[in-house]
Amino acid sequence: MSRTDDDTWDLASSVGMTATMVAAARALATGDDRRLIDDPFAGPLVRAVGIAFFTDLLDGRIDASALGDGGPERLRAMIAGMAMRTRFFDDHFTRAGESGITQAVILASGLDSRAYRLPWPPAAVVYEVDRPAVVEFKTATLAGLGARPAAQVRTVGVDLRGDWPAALRDAGFDPALPTAWLAEGLLIYLPPDAQDRLMETVTALSAPGSAVATEYVPGIVDFDADRAREITANLRERGLQLDMASLVYPGPRRPVMDYLGALGWQVSGTPDAELFADAGLPAPERGDDDPLGEIVYVRATR
Repeated sequence: MSRTDDDTWDLASSVGMTATMVAAARALATGDDRRLIDDPFAGPLVRAVGIAFFTDLLDGRIDASALGDGGPERLRAMIAGMAMRTRFFDDHFTRAGESGITQAVILASGLDSRAYRLPWPPAAVVYEVDRPAVVEFKTATLAGLGARPAAQVRTVGVDLRGDWPAALRDAGFDPALPTAWLAEGLLIYLPPDAQDRLMETVTALSAPGSAVATEYVPGIVDFDADRAREITANLRERGLQLDMASLVYPGPRRPVMDYLGALGWQVSGTPDAELFADAGLPAPERGDDDPLGEIVYVRATR
């Protein structure tokens, strides 16, 4: 089912399921023998959502051939890719804290556990923005696990299509303070005009010294939905009812790096191949079974 302006979801349905998929990848990366990242909360959160495919994947009950050509090697490459993404955005917050920023906002926070596992500076406040059902589920699940946040966490239960800046302010956000923003894995799920509005709003709420991190996926412009469905057909046969092709918004859009630059940010982009090289890992191979292709990780400062 294609997206609509008023569609709804939770962590087990529609675009919300992608947050669970990402957390499952972080859990696999945490358990990987290469010790790529350490997210001890990813696995328990995925199990709490209860999607059988992902729990079976964590428990080794899913044949790697379900993920397409290449079998185990493709799975290892996908795990490494998620680890590189996680490390880049972890570093974004670490650098922000080292520069003196104590206010952070995670947009579409999903099952993100950074407020619980990163070394935040004293007095740090992390705002997690997502649909009410999502933030309530994660908060309750982590509390049930006995997890204690490493910063002050303020959840903001609001749809990003609504007046989230007002909800953010109501939660205590101060636009006069420098802010570290994160929009991870979000932009391809927004229509092009909504992507621009999001960056404009973030800019309007950002005091000098702020920083924002996100990613640019050039392949979204020429995204082949039919090919994507062919690639994921074997996943659906194994019970994963996640139609990525219906969740993204393909076609022309402003490159986020250029748009942030036009809004006055100082922008840098790091291709994922560079992150792999820096970690001593082989660069990802691009083939017909990778409909989105290269990812450029973006950090911008004011």
